[in-house]
Amino acid sequence: MAAADPVGYEGVPMTGDSSSLEPADGTAARVLIVDDDAVVRDALGMVLAEEGYECRTTSGAEEALELVRATEPHLVLSDMKMPGKDGLWLLDRLRRERPDTAVVMLTAFGDTEAAVECLRRGATDYLLKPPKSSDLLRAIERALSRRRDERARERYRSSLQRTVKEKAGDLRRALVEVEAAYHSTLYALVAALDAREHETGDHSQRVARYTLALADRLGVPMTQRNDIFRGALLHDIGKIGVPDAILLKPGPLDPREWEEMRKHPQTGFNILKSIGFLKVPAEIVLSHQERFDGSGYPRGLEREAIPLGARIFAVADALDAMASDRPYRKSLGFDQAIQEITRQSGTQFDPQVVDALLAIGKPGIETIARLESRPL
Repeated sequence: MAAADPVGYEGVPMTGDSSSLEPADGTAARVLIVDDDAVVRDALGMVLAEEGYECRTTSGAEEALELVRATEPHLVLSDMKMPGKDGLWLLDRLRRERPDTAVVMLTAFGDTEAAVECLRRGATDYLLKPPKSSDLLRAIERALSRRRDERARERYRSSLQRTVKEKAGDLRRALVEVEAAYHSTLYALVAALDAREHETGDHSQRVARYTLALADRLGVPMTQRNDIFRGALLHDIGKIGVPDAILLKPGPLDPREWEEMRKHPQTGFNILKSIGFLKVPAEIVLSHQERFDGSGYPRGLEREAIPLGARIFAVADALDAMASDRPYRKSLGFDQAIQEITRQSGTQFDPQVVDALLAIGKPGIETIARLESRPL
């Protein structure tokens, strides 16, 4: 389609440096010309070929769409009105299927309202027919420049998304490592506390597992169970502040000693409250000696005023205390422990939690008791 002395529709000599119009990879920009008038197609093709563009032409919108799918042009130059499917139909399909293809529309004089509609639907520009060669080249240059900018932004967005995804993966791995370190620290501390009280069989971990099983039976959301588990695991951390003479006394405690012992929920809360991920467990630690009827300590809370995790823990702790051997007595066994907890439903214990224990039953409790003690 090239000619020795190309001219525009109005006889204006062609000028301009086509190097700025080429894609970033240095290849010639591919342009598809769509018009039902063969004279117009040939004239446009001649003008653009002289400027270094690689041109294809077609006479209809549907054929144009097939060519776009096959050849992936950088820009489509399309007439508005054509037999069959029109330019707007082609524009809409290109926006859906090939959003990175620049589109410049050609419209007849007086049809500017339709031209504005083209811009609204995503065309880069529009020209009145017949366009001046200089206007045509400037419009195509603007369209290709905008396409390059948009593709560059898209590459940057994609690169940024990949980077964010990679960093998010790194952060997740780091958080897992930090959480593992937290767990290891907590379990080491709890093991030391159990050893200090001469507890055997991993009392704190066993109680935590019972608590978690009860929470599951009660339908506590998964997002809350970790906090409840940690609260149960750390329930006696405040006993760090109780002197050995009181904590390990073989006989009954006198009133002064009981007053000292009853401080351990508050002491445990004070230790944990400033640790961000242990704020909720700290509330359970503070409330783990409260009773459903309000006769517990340190605040005398009752019923739903007691945190749910503490109400669940109370049943789990009583179960383990009665079903385990202690220096001053032998285990009562699970049957008797469950009977005693049931007897105190509504006084010491939340009836709903007691019902959950009964639903798990002795076989389920025995299975939980036999589980290996390890971080979840």
